[in-house]
Amino acid sequence: DLGHTPFAHIGEEYLAKSMAPYGGFEHNDQSLRVLTTLERKYPRWGGLNLTWETLEGVVKHNGPHSNPQIAVQELQEQMDLELDSHSSIEAQVAALSDDIAYNNHDVEDGLRAHLFSIKDLEDVRLLGEVIHDVRDEYGDLEKRYLIQEMIREMIGAMVEDVLNETQSRLRKTNAQSVDDIRSAGRQMVAFSDDMRDKVDELRAFLFDRMYRHYTSNRIHLKVSRIIQDLFTAFTTSYTVLPDNWQTRVREAGGVENERIRARIVCDYIAGMTDRYAIREHERLFDLYWDLK
Repeated sequence: DLGHTPFAHIGEEYLAKSMAPYGGFEHNDQSLRVLTTLERKYPRWGGLNLTWETLEGVVKHNGPHSNPQIAVQELQEQMDLELDSHSSIEAQVAALSDDIAYNNHDVEDGLRAHLFSIKDLEDVRLLGEVIHDVRDEYGDLEKRYLIQEMIREMIGAMVEDVLNETQSRLRKTNAQSVDDIRSAGRQMVAFSDDMRDKVDELRAFLFDRMYRHYTSNRIHLKVSRIIQDLFTAFTTSYTVLPDNWQTRVREAGGVENERIRARIVCDYIAGMTDRYAIREHERLFDLYWDLK
């Protein structure tokens, strides 16, 4: 599903543009929609029948929710998610763990794609320190081992910093309960100021050398075409959707209602993997697909 690949990020951008006239699209809101509406596991209700704490964590993992989208608004009508407070420690850990994994995987992917070199990374404070430490310990390592050790050490440095900063914040607030965490006024699970500055520097490097690289721009162009073509085709002619998605359109009253139809098409596209979206585009727009 839409996640952290370049295809996914660009796909989200163009789904948001396509859905602007129909209520909008936002990644986290769509994730909640999957959990509460789109998954069909039970005969009497949609969604996965998750606990309040789990749903609250999904909604507020990045902090209080001041601008609820469609799925959050619908869920808030069913249960008070206390949107003006922070989430549990567990949800905060999950959110920051995602950021740590994301940045480290991007460094590894960028090196593998030759978008930058280890020498380039030496000028990035966080990575330069880690590379220096690895070389001090192991000497002149083969490149593949150097990369693996660098990533391992960088993850370790980030995790250790989060543990120390979180413990410090908990001591200062003297939190004794989950409610104390929710009402603390700030995230309890966080980087220290120094580490956050280093991570921001790394993100700026990745943005300049990876996300804005011409190869990424070419992917951007292709993905935008794929998403726009799929969205237009399915909303204009819903009968080219797979049978089960046509059924969803009819059951929801989307045959005559363009707004409802667009939302269901958005749900279908948002649930695609990169490869599936590419194949769907080929099936629809390669005139000789069925003859191959």
